[in-house]
Amino acid sequence: MLLALVAASASALSATIARPATVADPLVIAGKTFNSRLFLGTGKYRTSAEMAASVEASGAEVVTVAVRRVESAVTEMLAASIDWDKVWLLPNTAGCTTAEDAVRVARLGRETAKALGQGDNNFVKLEVITDSTYLLPDPLGTVAAARQLVKEGFAVLPYCSPDPILCRHLEDVGCATVMPLGSPIGSGQGIDASSCIRVICEQASVPVVVDAGLRTPSDAALAMELGADAVLANSAVARASDAPAMARAFKLATEAGRLARLARPMDVSESAVASSPLLELTQ
Repeated sequence: MLLALVAASASALSATIARPATVADPLVIAGKTFNSRLFLGTGKYRTSAEMAASVEASGAEVVTVAVRRVESAVTEMLAASIDWDKVWLLPNTAGCTTAEDAVRVARLGRETAKALGQGDNNFVKLEVITDSTYLLPDPLGTVAAARQLVKEGFAVLPYCSPDPILCRHLEDVGCATVMPLGSPIGSGQGIDASSCIRVICEQASVPVVVDAGLRTPSDAALAMELGADAVLANSAVARASDAPAMARAFKLATEAGRLARLARPMDVSESAVASSPLLELTQ
């Protein structure tokens, strides 16, 4: 009888939570809805075929491309490799060192989106980086560029340091998200600013996308457990020995982290708590 009751309870619980969080929990950015909360970069892959296979395995619906490296041949490669009816282009301003340069490249990115058939795409991942050693984003240049791009009708997704005050300023100028780094870009150090990212997630009224420094799927899961709305991975996937397999691993970790966040983890206890209650077996 007891075993039957446990089995019935388990079946009911499974029916309640078996569906992926992404199905009933869409991500909305600037009015655009996405089912996947994993964004994927297109740089550093060994071949275009590997990049395309990784995008497919990741289930990502947002793919970022550095506008500075997009020439006619690259545009043709992207058009042939990715189904842009299913994937949303996020042009980025990587390589820009001033606000003015970033604004100019963002405009070019909008033209790239049009060339790939996304005439209504006004998204841009804003990067203004002056630090050549650690590639840390310039906060003043980022805010200045964001203010101008918002005026021009862009949905601005700014890459920034994990500074809650800076994120608040970016939100105040009208950015569609904030994208704090987990650790220096491409470093593979994981998330070393978890306390700040937690505060950003608590305070933000726009989606928070943790970007940069991730190495393993557990980093993506941690970001989602901290309260992030999405994560962006590039080097962690592209530089793995088996990039498509790592892309799928990041997909599953992102979903798991989001589901864990929604499930509300148990409270932390200062002492041990028995997992099996003591019962009077004679009763």
